[in-house]
Amino acid sequence: TLTIIDWAVRTINAKRLAAGDVPLDLERIPLDDAETFKLLRSGRTTAIFQLESRGITDLVRKLQPDRFDDIVALVALFRPGPLQSGMVDDFIARKHGRAEVSYPHPLLEPILKPTYGVIVYQEQVMQIAQVLAGYTLGGADLLRRAMGKKKPEEMAKHREIFLEGARGNEIDPEVAGAIFDLMEKFAGYGFNKSHSAAYALVSYQTAWLKRHFPAEFMAAVLSSEMHNTDKVVVLIEECRHMKLPLVLPDVNTSEFRFTVNGRGEVVYGLGAIKGIGEGPVESLVAAREADGPFRDLFDFCRRTDPRKVNKRALEALI
Repeated sequence: TLTIIDWAVRTINAKRLAAGDVPLDLERIPLDDAETFKLLRSGRTTAIFQLESRGITDLVRKLQPDRFDDIVALVALFRPGPLQSGMVDDFIARKHGRAEVSYPHPLLEPILKPTYGVIVYQEQVMQIAQVLAGYTLGGADLLRRAMGKKKPEEMAKHREIFLEGARGNEIDPEVAGAIFDLMEKFAGYGFNKSHSAAYALVSYQTAWLKRHFPAEFMAAVLSSEMHNTDKVVVLIEECRHMKLPLVLPDVNTSEFRFTVNGRGEVVYGLGAIKGIGEGPVESLVAAREADGPFRDLFDFCRRTDPRKVNKRALEALI
């Protein structure tokens, strides 16, 4: 996916440079672009990192993300544990106002507000221990590990430490105990937020590119899958849904990879044709650049190197 992004940005910036525009820097794109979230909510997630499988596309449609934190949560929630536990349905219901957003203690609102009162991330478990029971972050990480391993003797020790720390913050022992039980329950489903956020950023960047530079993005995606015929078929169908023109392969216009022409059309890459490798394509492109477009088949055969554009490659091109 990072390669796809790199190819797309290189294509975009080559055109911007030629037009005298400022190069695109993906690090500076806004993370609250309304058009990008509109694309995600429509369910047209083909080629969008982490969000293109049928299952997660259904989840995207149900959640209707409208902020970056929602994408982070999507990546964390789309796992067997959260899906089977019912917490995903609760998360969606809370987001859309069908269920009340509540917090086990007022001090936890800043920690749980981004996830509508649901404990989704391992970091939230650590923050709760820090805020309610005075844990250091190192101690909170030990608690997180203990909860993940589910060792009864370790959990009994941590429960006493947690209740004692909560008492020091004048928190009712019954409330503290209930919160500890809640943490223990959700710790089994908790996902590492920093990992989820990193994936969500790449998801958002691919969605943003698909929305704002569709031809360059889809050309890069097609290039990355050019040796997988089944995937190419799916991606070409997506181009049709996007009303993105696709130019058929042509020895006078095509490169090895899929490219974008001056009219904003995706030009089919010769490398996606079975029987043609990168060597023959490089040879014919060099001949084309040296002496202009090929006039006919005889001109093509005369000007290309038969050691590189051999009989097999020629038959595939014809």
